[in-house]
Amino acid sequence: MERIICLAAGYAFGLVQTGYLYGKLIHKDIRQYGSGNSGTTNALRVLGKKAGAIVFLGDFLKAVILCLLVRYLYGRTMPEMAPLLMLYGGFGVVLGHNYPFYLKFKGGKGIAATSGVIITMDWRITLVCLAVFILVVAITRIVSIGSLLVVTIFLGMWLGLGFSGLLSLSGDYLTESYVVVSVFTALAYWKHRANIKRLLNGTENKFGSKK
Repeated sequence: MERIICLAAGYAFGLVQTGYLYGKLIHKDIRQYGSGNSGTTNALRVLGKKAGAIVFLGDFLKAVILCLLVRYLYGRTMPEMAPLLMLYGGFGVVLGHNYPFYLKFKGGKGIAATSGVIITMDWRITLVCLAVFILVVAITRIVSIGSLLVVTIFLGMWLGLGFSGLLSLSGDYLTESYVVVSVFTALAYWKHRANIKRLLNGTENKFGSKK
């Protein structure tokens, strides 16, 4: 039951579509431009740097707030399970962000929200993901590569730390967390399938491009 509650609460938080709401304020639905989604990268490309920063911050914070709320509610009563419930809540945020029912399930790709989950879960993974993302995007100017590497590192390091006994989960809860983080990664790759196709074709948009 706790898993369902956290998923549902996360989905509700994810419905706060920062990119869509920001666009409405200036009478522009960003889903009608660029890549057609309401996430940070498209907001940056369509509306500019200020909009991109605001959209990222909003989508990032909704995941952070939800995960911290789950920790606060369950950290004392169910400390052995709380990190797993944070993952469920965070995944709910990504689902709500990617598939908002009131926008015909057309949202973003969930990377900013996933970043919010990562930063609340483990500082070691956060530092590596941040460093790799900045370095890769600086070199390639391709955000999708950095985004896919972030979710891949999240999964790889979560598994590595878990197998090494360095996570605050154990037993069945730890095994279950592997599944949840794997689904995080799989969903990100699914949402980036068009980007992956363009990467393979050498036609992926670069940072700063208006196309």
